[in-house]
Amino acid sequence: MCQSFWTVDLSISSTVMDSNVTTGSTIYEPRDDMVFDSHEAAYSFYKEYAKSVGFGTAKLSSRRSRASREFIDAKFSCIRYGNKQQSDDAINPRPSPKIGCKASMHVKRKPNGKWYIYSFVKEHNHELLPAQVHFFRSHRNVDPLKNDARIRRRKNMTAVSKLFGAYQNVDCLDGYMRNQHDKGRSLVLQAGDAQILLELFMHMQEENPKFFYAVDFNEEHKLRNLFWVDAKGMEDYNNFGDVVYFDTTYFTNKYKIPLVLFIGVNHHIQPILLGCALIADETVYTFFWLMQTWFIAMGERAPRVILTDQNNAIKTAIGAVFQQSRHCFCLWHILEKIPRQLEYLSPWLDSFMVKFNKCIFKSWTEDQFEKRWWKLLDKFNLREVEWVQSLYEDRKYWVPTFMRDVSFAGLSTTLRSESVSSLFDKYVHWETSMREFIEQYKLILEDRCEEEARADFDSWHETPEMKSPSPFEKQMSFVYTHEIFKKFQFEVLGAAACHLKKEETEDETTTIYTVKDFEDNQNYMVEWNESKSEICCLCRSFEYKGYLCRHAIVVLQMSGVFRIPPKYVLQRWTNAALSKHAISERLDEVQSKVRRYNDLCRRAIILGEEGSLSEESYNIALCAIKEALKQCANLNNSVENGVGPTALVSIEEENQCGSTSKDVPDAHSISANKASRRVEAGKEKENDESNTFRKGKLVPQSGAVNVGVQDSFHLVEMCNLEAAQSHNMVSAQLQNVVPSVFHSMTSTQFHSMAPSHLPEARLPR
Repeated sequence: MCQSFWTVDLSISSTVMDSNVTTGSTIYEPRDDMVFDSHEAAYSFYKEYAKSVGFGTAKLSSRRSRASREFIDAKFSCIRYGNKQQSDDAINPRPSPKIGCKASMHVKRKPNGKWYIYSFVKEHNHELLPAQVHFFRSHRNVDPLKNDARIRRRKNMTAVSKLFGAYQNVDCLDGYMRNQHDKGRSLVLQAGDAQILLELFMHMQEENPKFFYAVDFNEEHKLRNLFWVDAKGMEDYNNFGDVVYFDTTYFTNKYKIPLVLFIGVNHHIQPILLGCALIADETVYTFFWLMQTWFIAMGERAPRVILTDQNNAIKTAIGAVFQQSRHCFCLWHILEKIPRQLEYLSPWLDSFMVKFNKCIFKSWTEDQFEKRWWKLLDKFNLREVEWVQSLYEDRKYWVPTFMRDVSFAGLSTTLRSESVSSLFDKYVHWETSMREFIEQYKLILEDRCEEEARADFDSWHETPEMKSPSPFEKQMSFVYTHEIFKKFQFEVLGAAACHLKKEETEDETTTIYTVKDFEDNQNYMVEWNESKSEICCLCRSFEYKGYLCRHAIVVLQMSGVFRIPPKYVLQRWTNAALSKHAISERLDEVQSKVRRYNDLCRRAIILGEEGSLSEESYNIALCAIKEALKQCANLNNSVENGVGPTALVSIEEENQCGSTSKDVPDAHSISANKASRRVEAGKEKENDESNTFRKGKLVPQSGAVNVGVQDSFHLVEMCNLEAAQSHNMVSAQLQNVVPSVFHSMTSTQFHSMAPSHLPEARLPR
């Protein structure tokens, strides 16, 4: 078996050590002339020697004197010494590391009380793992002040941080890694599942070499964790990686496949799949490996916000890997647990939820939240409930009052059914097998691409219907995508059911209003800072959904502001979401671009109809298109380089140009269905070409680890020879860092591994 198949490495060897030397002190190989004060001292020496070489130890046997009852003989061995003995009728056989290794040290007691080495066997029949030695049970529970493995790991993680920038505070993980690691845990798969997964990975890489997957083995070389993401997921992350939801629902609910997902949302409020994983457990180690692996796959770019369930292991792992990201808990995860965690309150649950919701959703300031929280706990006698205490300790991770500077893009909702991530529930069920999931996974990718392409086409080719004379509605009609505009339009119309009252003026520029919403019969506080054009509403619509609410709209309107401030128009929700240029103040330009695009499309349909009537007219139309395309490209390039015209077309000029489009007959008057299909096909082809171009440019720097079954790094299209050499140097360093991956593994190798390293049948959970 290739060395890269072994258990995942969480550290890099900073130096190449001899077999008889360990960091900080010199440990010699056992020799005949060595003498020890006791057999415990001899065992301590053997443990230090084993730690420096890279194997675990065990006390194999010991013998006392019949007369004095003192120890006179002891034998220590490698943890893999001997052969596994298991009765045939064992129901749940425990994993055993024994594979017949003979490495051992036998010591005996002299008459003077000293101990000497009677025999020593140095050779092992397995690979030694000095970089992972701190995972062996015999080297874990030791004095932290004398734990050389800990010191080496901290130094090694410092080296890793220079590569990834993800381990600047690793002390918090040290204890977890040592105490939580369970060498017996492995991924429970049914017979044949491993082969199904490999076939999927090989198929995905044949379609796109940028497909990424990584594999983690435990100490016994059994498959423990598995991660993969397709090229589309990596590309989507480039555009919509601001907010990511790590969904462990299927794993925590004990589904047949231990699946976890990385989910995002695109500009059409559609879920995007940013990665999948199969995991063995919920330890810090597993989540740390998974988060760092995903981080590498995404080109070492951390999300601005990452949403998860309330889980201490996940919290610790994210704190170590994504130190610059804002970690928050999904609201529906918290609310869902209340009936279960506070079951004894069931007779008073309705009353409790009324008070709880008021505290959580209606607290305008942190002080107000604090007062209501403790009053709630005292009323229902909850101060001593451990789960409630954890909610308060983690309040900044989930309470809306603390989320003023966060935007969740609709991924944090009060009900799972309202979240876009719930759309995956129709593909994965409690009894879904691995084979069924693989088929569903392919269907997920196909459906997501088809629905996104359809939504893109609609946003560019259809003008949304106006339902009011509101300037806000008109402003955003050409800026937002259709789905977002419909939701924003609903808020614009809802503003008519709101009545505001000016409460107070905090200073010369900041004013607080109370807005009465007659639709839900609730009052909302709205704060408006005119000098900074900043507005904040108690309903937190902008923070949780990404667009302004009706309460903010009515305050803007009554304050004499009739355009949405640019800072409250998230580019991720606009038709320019995929643009590499920030829209910033250029909302008018986005509107103009959409109008120009629609006008050109209508004209192109007519040109296509006329130009296709004969070979001559076709050639004329084709030459005209080529020449026009060439001139437009040259003009746009000159503008970007700052050597051409710098003035942008104003809305007035564009409207004048757009007015000529009235002379253009509607597309439906000239074989509408046929023409629409042609334009749609052309649009899809254009998207494919642009996507190919972007994929060629956006190869992540960590591409060396996502080669899967192929050896080539596929970097020809993105870098010159010097860059490639530099990349390969980094790639070589990455080989000792998580994740360990299959580099050149054939189907035969993977399949032959299954009987000995993967369970034949799934054990009951």
